[in-house]
Amino acid sequence: MKKGFKTSLLAVLLFTFLALVGKSSISAVMKEQNTQQEELKYIRLFMEAYQLVKEKYVEEKKPKELYEGAIQGMLNKLDPHSNLFTPDQLKEFQVETSGEFGGLGIQITKTKDGKLMIIAPIEDTPAYKAGLKPGDIIVKIEDKEVTPDMTLMEAVKLMRGKPGTKITIWVWRKGWPEPKPFTITRAIIKIKSVKYRILQGDIGYIRFTMFQRNSVDEFKKALEEIRKDKKLQGIIVDVRNNPGGLLDSAVAISDYFLPKGALIVYTKGRIPESIKKYYSLHDPIIPTDVPVVMLVNGGTASAAEILTGALRYNNRAVVVGEKTFGKGSVQTLYPLDMGYAVKITTAKYYMPNHKCIDGKGIIPDIEVKLSKEDIEKLKKEFKEIEEHPEKTEEIRKEREKRLDNQIKRAIEAIKEYHLFKALEVKKEKKAA
Repeated sequence: MKKGFKTSLLAVLLFTFLALVGKSSISAVMKEQNTQQEELKYIRLFMEAYQLVKEKYVEEKKPKELYEGAIQGMLNKLDPHSNLFTPDQLKEFQVETSGEFGGLGIQITKTKDGKLMIIAPIEDTPAYKAGLKPGDIIVKIEDKEVTPDMTLMEAVKLMRGKPGTKITIWVWRKGWPEPKPFTITRAIIKIKSVKYRILQGDIGYIRFTMFQRNSVDEFKKALEEIRKDKKLQGIIVDVRNNPGGLLDSAVAISDYFLPKGALIVYTKGRIPESIKKYYSLHDPIIPTDVPVVMLVNGGTASAAEILTGALRYNNRAVVVGEKTFGKGSVQTLYPLDMGYAVKITTAKYYMPNHKCIDGKGIIPDIEVKLSKEDIEKLKKEFKEIEEHPEKTEEIRKEREKRLDNQIKRAIEAIKEYHLFKALEVKKEKKAA
């Protein structure tokens, strides 16, 4: 009797469980159907509005313009970081993140009166070897005249191309009676994202302008150079005004500083299963007795904040400067038809202390604002560049040599570290 009762009870429980699962599945299907019906309503609404604009708007608009605007409007509703890439914009974005492209190797700008001026040729590039100089005016690219209406992007597009192909540009230089042609063979141009030098007291200084695919290799080279024949007293890593870039590059560079197994960063999306953690995979290349200072400001964002947070929250670096931007979100690029793509926020970054900095930023250990004197110098330089674009590279080089008060405070922090260590050693000797 008891056995029959138990069997009956199990059957009832099994039937109830199956019924609940079935109910849940039916509910999910109905919810999906309701969602689809709602989507169809809004698609019809959109098409009504589209037809009205197409037929009634005061000026004729092309479908391309209207649909691009509609997609961008939808993405703008999500957050400031989600956006549409047109085919041209996608190519430019890929160039920026790859750090290299086929071209001539010149930095250009549009002057106030619409002329296309060379700011500077990049060293060891075809343009540099051809003898182009800062201040040269490009008046014609192949058979296309440069007019005030030509945008900078259009000019760049005309000059970039497959490495090994030739292009003729017509250039006017101050003192020349008329423009002269320069026929140049395009080559792979690498954009440098890492700058370095040795500061007073054998302190290495490395500045990242952004994080590209080639940033890790550039960083390795910088490290080799600043460590050559020197016992470094410390390293300053300057990521001020660095807008970020590639996550993988920031993670790989963090690995050079951190012990094997240290958590660098993790990302979390809509569902718990989407968590992805990044750890240091190797023993540190930079000895742990070499103090590190991260130099940051309000322009330090995204991947630059990941490097800063990885070192700071693993107690590997002191952070000096001003509060960072606070971009703690992950964007994923999805290709679309016709060469378009959308970049959508798919997750958020979490630092090794398990906090997300999105909208908050990282507050430095030592807060230091630029001095009024340094700000005035910068304003003066910007004004001079605006009035004399041909002096841009010269002014930049002079700025690179200058030690502003934030760099000076970073140097002091390294000296304070060594002073503290020396005092610790002295105490240990006395105790012994």
